[in-house]
Amino acid sequence: MPKVSVFSLGGTIAMTTGPDGGVVPALGAADLVAAVPGLAATGVALDITDFRRVPGAGLDFADLVALRAAASAAEADGVVVTQGTDTIEETAYALDLLWTREEPLVVTGAMRNPTLAGADGPANLLAAIRVAAAPAARGLGCLVVLNDEIHAARWVRKTHTTSPAAFRSPDTGPVGLVAEGRPRILTRPVRRRLALDPTGTPRTAVIPVVLGDDGEVLRRAGAALDGLVVAAFGVGHVPVRTVDVLSELAGRMPVVLASRIGAGPVLTETYGYPGGEVDLRNRGLIPAGGLDAYKARILLHLLLAAGNDRDRITEAFATIG
Repeated sequence: MPKVSVFSLGGTIAMTTGPDGGVVPALGAADLVAAVPGLAATGVALDITDFRRVPGAGLDFADLVALRAAASAAEADGVVVTQGTDTIEETAYALDLLWTREEPLVVTGAMRNPTLAGADGPANLLAAIRVAAAPAARGLGCLVVLNDEIHAARWVRKTHTTSPAAFRSPDTGPVGLVAEGRPRILTRPVRRRLALDPTGTPRTAVIPVVLGDDGEVLRRAGAALDGLVVAAFGVGHVPVRTVDVLSELAGRMPVVLASRIGAGPVLTETYGYPGGEVDLRNRGLIPAGGLDAYKARILLHLLLAAGNDRDRITEAFATIG
């Protein structure tokens, strides 16, 4: 009998109506498991833990580091984490970078809270438990399972505010699916992980450039940051009036050049005009590769929190991005 450890963090999947009529995270792991029909038929033994009861937007890096430690200590064939979908694309990628075990770590949640018709939480939790218990999922790191699709944390994004089919992997598609109660892994992406001990508390941010940007927002925000991801136009372009500001910032902290598009890579050697990616690389900006701006910030933050210098950060983005 396979064993899966379930850690509940709150989020929409765990919400019920509060005193003012709005839903709030109130259900624990036992409540979530009890609401899943057909769970006993899976033959999976469960170890459940109420880890947090917060909305997805209330999670932070300290929660993830503590969760990694607790999940790593679990004696199980796989781990399932339930949380709010607001931050799944970021938390799952952070966990993927930090997770060093072969057992799958599966993150799931719900787009419809339990008070609504067609609440998707029970189905998502059932699918996630099946994936976590599947030998085929070993070695894939952190996976995100919703709507019977299995996504690699590296690629997945939340692409809609309300749809149950909100989670997509724009560049690759899902790595698998759950059909007839059986996880089916369709492809096995190369996994790149880091041996990190992120004990520091750097301040990092994603700042997009916009039409007519004069760089003043970047300048003022940069004064309070230890690391910055600039979400540039297209394949890595910025307005010419922001170039000097970014050059100045890159002289004193890591500045990562990502795209605000959400799919496709940042280029490195095509456009050479002021504000193009060639110019920005020459000014010290670090290309994010295929990482979108939000995942680039996760990688940057963890690297800084673990005490890495600019050379190591540049190397990591060249390897992982």
